[in-house]
Amino acid sequence: MATVTFQQNPVTLLGSEIKVGDKAPNFTVLSNDLEEITLDNYKGKVKLISVVPSIDTGVCSKQTNRFNQEADEVANAHVLTISMDLPFAQKRWRDENGVENLDILSDHRSGDFGEKYGVLIQELRLLARAIFVVDSDNTVRYVEYVQEVSNHPDYEKAIKAAQEAK
Repeated sequence: MATVTFQQNPVTLLGSEIKVGDKAPNFTVLSNDLEEITLDNYKGKVKLISVVPSIDTGVCSKQTNRFNQEADEVANAHVLTISMDLPFAQKRWRDENGVENLDILSDHRSGDFGEKYGVLIQELRLLARAIFVVDSDNTVRYVEYVQEVSNHPDYEKAIKAAQEAK
């Protein structure tokens, strides 16, 4: 399992670590309108999944804004941001930040995504920062579990992986 820290303290990630070449597990999360969304909603599309602990924190906000701005660079991919925030908080943040080029989804209800992708922090019930690129056949093409949750991911590598996925 990936070794991850939160404010330099080791944390326990629940679920199984995802690796390049794995079939992406299906999951259920909520849209900002409380609609259940699954991986099947993006069937046949490349997915860049940006995972953040809380949309209202500085790094998470910057990460989501960055992928919103870079969405044109990955025109072949659908960009998703997933966090444990309530859908109402996500919608408020989305409206305040003018985010229109990606979907912001909530795993707060069951932690289904977090457990299936090995990013649910047991001690905090937050998601660890991570990036997954999943191709149109739902094969994982890129994975980054960010070692220190408060650090940024490698945006360039994630975008390049999404551009190269089919």
